[in-house]
Amino acid sequence: MTCTVPAPASETMTLQLPFRLVKRGGRKEILLPAEAPQGRRSDSTLVKALGRAFRWKRLLETGEFATIGELAAHERIAHSYMTRVLRLTLLAPDIVEAILNGQQGPEMTLPRALEPFPADWAAQRSHWRAGLP
Repeated sequence: MTCTVPAPASETMTLQLPFRLVKRGGRKEILLPAEAPQGRRSDSTLVKALGRAFRWKRLLETGEFATIGELAAHERIAHSYMTRVLRLTLLAPDIVEAILNGQQGPEMTLPRALEPFPADWAAQRSHWRAGLP
């Protein structure tokens, strides 16, 4: 069996790709143009916060901890932070699923998700419209 190696190219080729850098969860991320194929990539910070929120909710519902203050002291975090994270359990199921599947837009970050949002699921969809597929 014979293998031939092609000769090196004598000309330089320049490839230009349009992209921009955005901050997401304290990290920099490359944002490709809208027409570029997008792969699924979940925001680990947001996913971790969702996991914590649902775990804390379960601990409160089962009666393991009587109050949010008691649970916050046990977890050694600020009561106010815990209440903001717990609010994520009020997100519509399709929004939670989009976050877990990495289909949320770059606008939907943990700091933005911790801001007040409507309790009504239809209103949430309108509120997060820019950040969902």
